Amino acid sequence: MECKRKKESPESNNLNRASAFPDEVLERVLGMLKSRKDRSSVSLVCKEWYNAERWSRRNVFIGNCYSVSPEILTRRFPNIRSVTLKGKPRFSDFNLVPANWGADIHSWLVVFAEKYPLLEELRLKRMTVTDESLDFLALSFPNFKALSLLSCDGFSTDGLAAIATNCKNLTELDIQENGIDDKNGNWLSYFPESFTSLEVLNFANLHNDVNFEALEKLVSRCKSLKTLKVNKSVPLEQLQRLLVRAPQLGELGSGSFSQELTTQQYSELESALTNCKNLHALSGLWEAEEQSLPVLYPACTNLTFLNFGDASLNSDDLAKLIVHCPNLRRLWVVDTVEDKGLEAVGSYCPLLEELRVFPADPFDEGIVHGVTESGIVAVSQGCRRLHYVLYFCRQMTNAAVATVVQNCPDFTHFRLCIMSPGQPDYLTHEPMDEAFGAVVKTCTKLQRLAMSGLLTDLTFEYIGKYAKNLETLSVAFAGSSDWGMQCVLEGCPKLRKLEIRDCPFGNAALLSGLEKYESMRSLWMSDCNVTMNGCRLLAKEMPRLNVEVIKEEGSDDSQAEKVYVYRSVAGPRRDAPPFVLTL
Repeated sequence: MECKRKKESPESNNLNRASAFPDEVLERVLGMLKSRKDRSSVSLVCKEWYNAERWSRRNVFIGNCYSVSPEILTRRFPNIRSVTLKGKPRFSDFNLVPANWGADIHSWLVVFAEKYPLLEELRLKRMTVTDESLDFLALSFPNFKALSLLSCDGFSTDGLAAIATNCKNLTELDIQENGIDDKNGNWLSYFPESFTSLEVLNFANLHNDVNFEALEKLVSRCKSLKTLKVNKSVPLEQLQRLLVRAPQLGELGSGSFSQELTTQQYSELESALTNCKNLHALSGLWEAEEQSLPVLYPACTNLTFLNFGDASLNSDDLAKLIVHCPNLRRLWVVDTVEDKGLEAVGSYCPLLEELRVFPADPFDEGIVHGVTESGIVAVSQGCRRLHYVLYFCRQMTNAAVATVVQNCPDFTHFRLCIMSPGQPDYLTHEPMDEAFGAVVKTCTKLQRLAMSGLLTDLTFEYIGKYAKNLETLSVAFAGSSDWGMQCVLEGCPKLRKLEIRDCPFGNAALLSGLEKYESMRSLWMSDCNVTMNGCRLLAKEMPRLNVEVIKEEGSDDSQAEKVYVYRSVAGPRRDAPPFVLTL
């Protein structure tokens, strides 16, 4: 709607006066909006506000790299400085998306080099990034400052060396959980001797020994370094030397924590940690041993985030450490802490808001350790601010989940994974329907839900009826019929991502979302009962959707084993490999 004067109500007069600001003033005001949703809403007010938002936008988030083309993006927003881009579907984390599926960043970089020469930040997740692309990036953007690669693949430490050599203004290099070819640790030596701008350095998931001399010099030069996460090749003695040179650190990812220290070395490490007055986040601690953990105690008082996802602590070790962390807000642990360790969390961490418990070995059914319903109930009783949980467990009951959400009704993210698919309430042998019914009835702010256990269509009826703010739903080995999926699609107005695997949903369920899919980001269905004819009908009825079927060798020609549906303003993608059929 253009802002032109007609026979106007008082409300429209106010709108016209608002849009009469000079462009420079309006762009300055809109530049203060940080929320992507707020900026998108503002752009819909009138043509003047649309243009002002277009020219003032500096950051853009794209949740699916195939939902738009780089050419369309650069026409829409000419002055972008920071791009966040996601590629493969999330189920690629579980090896459900074949290699060479796509999501290559290079075509984007070629367009950005022409249209966004002042690009400063690039944050990628589940994208394919080659050394060629990293070299091109390093040479094409003279003001480039921040590179974050999360769950990406295709590159090696040679590409990191190109970034280190050529990005003179780099402030952030964050490499997390990537499929990287770690050739050697010499890439750190490629930072020039004059380089001093680094604020974030994370190479925790690399495997080879690093050039410690180069790392130590780099840390010494970068006086603004706030985040340092090293890999497990860095022992405690070297960690102490780094801390002495960077007492300003706020986030620390340690290396191996198993080195035997002399009394003097222990004292020096404890002193260095204590001297890091701004330290609020700690991770790493590979191979942590009981005798080394007390060195952390003096530094724990101000910690708000502890990530022990790489440290298989037992319950006693966690309990002894957690008592020193009264300000903890976020905690990630492995299930080796058992219920006893989580009981300590409930006793000593009243401010906790986020808990993630990962399995030490999700595929070994003979493991006797792990967590149960008792652990999460204990946390919920002592941590009433809890609003985010990811919980891998061996058993669960309906009553326990109901107790958890009664204690903590403000959950926005509730992700429960019972390790054995289709497992019922182990005490009553009933389905887990009432557990997730309690979640969606009680937690009115719920945005993300991941479900497991024996679930019938009743669970999905509950979701459709009560989960009015739900945006992402992940389901596996659940449901009774098409009716379950239909309830979700018809009842959840804010649903944006639906991820389904190994469920009995077929064509009727798929086609029940015809009016819903264009308002969603994506739908993933794998190993369900969907056929190729059902997918073709969906594509015919909804031509603005991309309907893709992954057909692997030996698959049934009539069945659609893996279906990926997403909205796109760019049309069918041009780089689909032969095993991806676009209907």
